[in-house]
Amino acid sequence: MLAETLLVAAMAGAAVEAAPAFKPPLQFTTDGNFHISVFNDIHFGENAAGQGPAWDSKTSQLMGTIMDAEKPQLVVLNGDLLSGDQYQGRDILDHVDRIVKPIAARRLPWASTYGNHDSNYNLSRDQMLQREKTYNGSYTERMVSGQDAGVTNYYLPVYADAGCNASSTTSAAACVPELLLWFFDSRGGKYYRTHSRQPDWVDTSVVDWFKATSAQLAAAYGRVVPSIAFVHIPIHVTTLLQKQGPGGHLDLRRHPGINDDKINGQSVGWPPASNSSTQPSGPGGYSGRDVPFMQALAAAKGLVGLFYGHDHGNTWCYRWAGHVDGLDAGGAAPAGTGLYLCYGQHTGYGGYGNWIRGGRQIVVTRAGLRRGTLDTHTRLETGAVVGAVTLNSTFNDDVYDLVPDTKTMMPLPGKAATASTAAGTRSGWAAAWTALMPLGFSLFWC
Repeated sequence: MLAETLLVAAMAGAAVEAAPAFKPPLQFTTDGNFHISVFNDIHFGENAAGQGPAWDSKTSQLMGTIMDAEKPQLVVLNGDLLSGDQYQGRDILDHVDRIVKPIAARRLPWASTYGNHDSNYNLSRDQMLQREKTYNGSYTERMVSGQDAGVTNYYLPVYADAGCNASSTTSAAACVPELLLWFFDSRGGKYYRTHSRQPDWVDTSVVDWFKATSAQLAAAYGRVVPSIAFVHIPIHVTTLLQKQGPGGHLDLRRHPGINDDKINGQSVGWPPASNSSTQPSGPGGYSGRDVPFMQALAAAKGLVGLFYGHDHGNTWCYRWAGHVDGLDAGGAAPAGTGLYLCYGQHTGYGGYGNWIRGGRQIVVTRAGLRRGTLDTHTRLETGAVVGAVTLNSTFNDDVYDLVPDTKTMMPLPGKAATASTAAGTRSGWAAAWTALMPLGFSLFWC
């Protein structure tokens, strides 16, 4: 059962939190599928005296539309649920209720990572978790303690359709999951009730927990269980992969999606770690602090994909097959066919940019997992499906249709909405930020 399985994590070290209360286990459907709807960068709570409430209502509506079309088994809220630096009201946590309302109304389970906008002087990650846990549908947990760890570091097992339910007489030891879901807190923002900046990378204490827990689980189950992972801020290798291909950027026919945004990945703008062999690129440059996390991901047996958001104008995937020039990750190379790295789709009408909103879908099959493959696509607020790909050993080489680069904007009172499309083009990220973001918001936003 789920709660008994999660107890294994307590064997990983003294920094692990107690196991959560029992919840019904996550399970594949009878036809062997497990479907995840991912909503990135929801950004509730902006512009409270103006268009903000209308933006939030529109975001809730599109989330509901996507869930009704996709019928997922799990919803992932992959960071920046709120815009803590923009909302100053004492009722800020009420926005958590508003975010999960369309999910809870459909009786779907969800799990969260927190992003850099989910921490601020007036917003506490710990309090966000407490509010989430008032709902039976929340599977968000905290398995690593300590201020440096952040909050949303945990894993969830997903079982076959027939096993490990609350009424099962099968022993917990015989309940081996088909899939593990890892969630990591990349932190960022400000510490609660201070003006001190919080580091924006996955901490080494979490990396140690991940490696130890992975080993414990493999020993307990007698085999390596395939897994996928979620984090809000991209790892640094994403920045390097973006520059691979003709003309110095990736090929949008082989990595379909939008590629409009400069990447603001983990550990940018910090002094380099004393033990890091990666030198920063200059003032505000990359500091190498996420190298231990990248090394752990690359070395993790059974890890198939990593999904993130943060950079609202990027929606592409890439198969990271090994060492990339410009990155010293200790020579680590992902096992098997590689590690699939995927952006989501900007979901919220809050946050910068007016790229069309939507949510990435991940369709996991038991048969596909045995081959190390995933299917994924993006469902847009219009109902259209774009960027449907199979993440397998030939991804990076397979050719797909271009994804239209569509912009949508909320109408002002008394005016019609506008939209524009530039299929297959790559507009400049700086122009996109300045010309397309909601009124009154700065380029600092990610």
